Amino acid sequence: MKRSNRLAWIGAIALAAIVLLSLFAAPNNTKINIGSTYNRASDGYGAWYAFMQQQGISIKRWQKPFSDIQPDNNPVTFLQVSSDPRETTLDSQKREWVEKGNTLVILGAGARVTEAQFSTMQKSPKGDIKIDTRRRYKKANSKQVDLGDRFGAVVWEENYKKGKVIFSTTPYLAANAYQDYLSNFKYLASLVTEKNNTVFVDEYIHGYKDADIRKKESEADLSSFFAKTPVFPILVQVSILLLVLIWAQNRRFGKPVALDTPVVDNSEAYIQALAGVLQKADTADFVVEMVGKQEQLQLQKALGLGQIPLEPEALINFWIEKTGASAAELDAVLKLQSRKQPISEQELLSWLGKWGKIRLIRNS
Repeated sequence: MKRSNRLAWIGAIALAAIVLLSLFAAPNNTKINIGSTYNRASDGYGAWYAFMQQQGISIKRWQKPFSDIQPDNNPVTFLQVSSDPRETTLDSQKREWVEKGNTLVILGAGARVTEAQFSTMQKSPKGDIKIDTRRRYKKANSKQVDLGDRFGAVVWEENYKKGKVIFSTTPYLAANAYQDYLSNFKYLASLVTEKNNTVFVDEYIHGYKDADIRKKESEADLSSFFAKTPVFPILVQVSILLLVLIWAQNRRFGKPVALDTPVVDNSEAYIQALAGVLQKADTADFVVEMVGKQEQLQLQKALGLGQIPLEPEALINFWIEKTGASAAELDAVLKLQSRKQPISEQELLSWLGKWGKIRLIRNS
């Protein structure tokens, strides 16, 4: 496997692993679970629900939409614990349902933050109630306020014909975090059992649904679930990315064409490498000495003078005798290579050019 292909596959596998780890290893205690009776964390209501069952109070979890509550002769108290601030005005459906004599309890109603202390102890018939919020509702009159202080109401109620709605600015009125404050548990119990109604706790808003509701909403199988969650678009994007990577690394759709392996000239490669090193080291005098000796020996060989370097004057005399050419070029190159002073790059190039001319004359 080529290096580029291997890197592409490694990147794709790493990306897929990140997605899977995010899916299965990420914490699942999301905001939607706040207030759920299935939640055993500090912001859940599992302990309060168990407390209600121990008291023998009729309480049930409701895992269907609000619209599925069927009207009957027995009034109902419906408890909703919201993680996000809820409106204090009812829609037409809930208003009509309350007016028939039912009670709606909303913990986590919207209210403004005031200058009240965050943690306070509020007086009630069930004892001191611990409240941890600065939110207060200021529009309620004194007759409506069930729990509050000079900054406004924490718990208040509004009547709608035969029924009523009870609001609380804090969704943590009887959360698991308040197990050491039994009065909080008793206080919420008194709110939802005031009329001896059947008590339903809304778990539908926390994502819990009965089997028939899941089937009705096409969530009965795993594929339908993934199609409605953010995981589905992530998987689509990852799939597209993988296809792009595979296509990018395999552009040809025909037969693979073998590439010709270039023949490497080792001598030329060595000379080029050595030339690069000498150029960086700024050793032109070394080049002149080594190349000059080789050029002189090649010239002597061509003139039949052997391999022992001759004195410049003797070599020049033989050059004139054998070739009849001018001695100016040869005299210039021999004088330069015998000079002990450093030469410039331009002088070196000129010197090499003169040796090239001498080589042409001797070979002619």
